[in-house]
Amino acid sequence: MVNGYMSVKNQNGKFIDKLNTIYIGYEPREQEAVDVLIDTIKTTSSYPLNIVTLNMTALRRIGLYRRTPDTESTCWGENQDGVMRDEFDKKPFSTEFSFTRFLVPHLNQYEGFALFMDCDMFFVGDPCDLFRKYATIDAPPLQVVKHDYTNTTNTKMYGCPQTNYSRKNWSSFMLWNCGHPSNLNLTVDDVNTKSGNWLHNFKWLSDTEIGSLPEEWNWLDGHSHPDIYPKNIHFTTGGPWFKKWKPKRNIDKIYANKWRIYKNILKINNRDNI
Repeated sequence: MVNGYMSVKNQNGKFIDKLNTIYIGYEPREQEAVDVLIDTIKTTSSYPLNIVTLNMTALRRIGLYRRTPDTESTCWGENQDGVMRDEFDKKPFSTEFSFTRFLVPHLNQYEGFALFMDCDMFFVGDPCDLFRKYATIDAPPLQVVKHDYTNTTNTKMYGCPQTNYSRKNWSSFMLWNCGHPSNLNLTVDDVNTKSGNWLHNFKWLSDTEIGSLPEEWNWLDGHSHPDIYPKNIHFTTGGPWFKKWKPKRNIDKIYANKWRIYKNILKINNRDNI
């Protein structure tokens, strides 16, 4: 790796130099969180990284994303309950990137390495360390933090129901080996037609093909042990950009205040650049 560029094999079997990419799940209702996350990537990275926001509207316009909400869960439904449900499996979903995250290998042209992360996170460590240590020639198709997580509340942000399912939070931070042959088993049609359970449980892979990352890379507020010093913090219970949100533990409060410091610095820098 030279100046952040990694030599990767493309689908023609040729090697090219390519920057590692971080794909962020974009939720327009959480623009502030997105802005802070992008800023922490830029300020903590020791070499350049390509940053891409997964914008559902844009992905629809270019024909890569075709899933729709169940009609009954929209304004045209007769029995609305205020919860958006997927047309294919009728299960609730809460963000615009619930499914688009699985387009990452395709968007990366099935070559090189890429990180997907939810937008309700921020880095306090160098994300380049993740690529240095785990983006290796013998890396598995996918690497995640394998949390054993159970919900402590019945609802999440925007009043959406909080559901328990296997491998919860695993797909919130995924290091993809996009060029691994097993990821060719995940197609654009799969992303648009398979159930949420199939996708979030990585059913195109065998269990032995799912690698493990240390919990420091997906440290969960309200859950992860306070003694773990995080490199990436994940506000699973909401986040300091929600006015009514409150941290559950003192350690969560400390990291929320750290996020607010990043936000204030970003606000000052933006004002100075006007």
